[in-house]
Amino acid sequence: MGKGIVKLGEGNWAVKDGNLLAAKETNGRFKNAEFTVTRGTDATYVGRDGLIANETGDDTPRIDFTDNTDGHLLLEPQSTNLIPYSENFEGGSWENASIGTIPTLDGNYTAPDGTNTAYKISNANQDSFWYYPSVADSDYARTIWARTVSGTGTAQLLSHNSNTNNTFTLTETWQRFEINSTTSSTGETGFYAVDFRGSGTLTELLIWGAQVENLSYATSYIPTNGGQVTRDAETCTGAGEAIDFNSEEGVLYVEMAALVDDQTYRTISLNDGTNNECVRLRFNTSSNTINGLVRDGGSGIAQISYQVSDIKQFHKAAFKYKSGESQLWIDGEQRGVTNTDTFTLSPQTQLNFNQGTSSDIFYGKCKAIKVYKDASIDLATLTS
Repeated sequence: MGKGIVKLGEGNWAVKDGNLLAAKETNGRFKNAEFTVTRGTDATYVGRDGLIANETGDDTPRIDFTDNTDGHLLLEPQSTNLIPYSENFEGGSWENASIGTIPTLDGNYTAPDGTNTAYKISNANQDSFWYYPSVADSDYARTIWARTVSGTGTAQLLSHNSNTNNTFTLTETWQRFEINSTTSSTGETGFYAVDFRGSGTLTELLIWGAQVENLSYATSYIPTNGGQVTRDAETCTGAGEAIDFNSEEGVLYVEMAALVDDQTYRTISLNDGTNNECVRLRFNTSSNTINGLVRDGGSGIAQISYQVSDIKQFHKAAFKYKSGESQLWIDGEQRGVTNTDTFTLSPQTQLNFNQGTSSDIFYGKCKAIKVYKDASIDLATLTS
């Protein structure tokens, strides 16, 4: 299938503060290539054991194992948890509001991070609710972990009782539930962790990890204990050097998923340190679209796009760049080809999770990257 000149991921991860390790293959021998990672604050991820872990090294890359066993590099924008007590439901402004019987609150249950910080909320007559009079706006992403004490049932989470679309099925396994829909009243600010007045069937359940973010989608959990907490944005740049890449032809391969379909550019690129001479694979400004292109002399050339069913799912994409013979392959199929666009690139010197400069930053999930100097590899097999 051709020689992989730079490889990242595929279940093989090595991280330290400020660096993510890739491998460079030259004549059958491997050497290290390091990405530089910046973040500046702690951040959480799901570890290989399925528990939420807090990465206390400010710039340490996060390898997240949510819904897969190989792991993926997780890169996210800045976000703030606006709830000052995300785990202590007896702290701050969490209140017991009652129309009928006041719910019972018990702590010291095992949480998704393995600590005994989860709470059980019980209410036998289903006529009360637990709420937080927070800064939650109707367009903010609102999330909470919940599970049953035993068995399976439904519960209404994170919303006023009239919002029946926020009734979820809970099991004995912890799940994170997200609400992005509007609340029942314009301008309503209540954060209803559990509303027993709704259409749920459960009279008791466990909750943990409440979060409200000023984003249209949820990001990784940000724990708080007495005040709002911000997780900084991440960058990942600079692996490789000119000898590792072929500016005349090659293949850029990425297995990636988006955090959200927000129609913004999120780019992984080979580049010369500028935005003018580069090879890109990226999520596009069109819905659910993956785009491959070359920029030569500051102009977009050999540009090919393809719309997938959902960019939030992982896709294997390969962009073959060769003057007069460029192709885009996604999930085992050729999705586009151009035989007329010609270019002469300057030497490509680095592999970045951006467009070549600090813009169009890749926020998303990446399982693997491969860069080939040879454009004549089997792209169908590579992307299958």
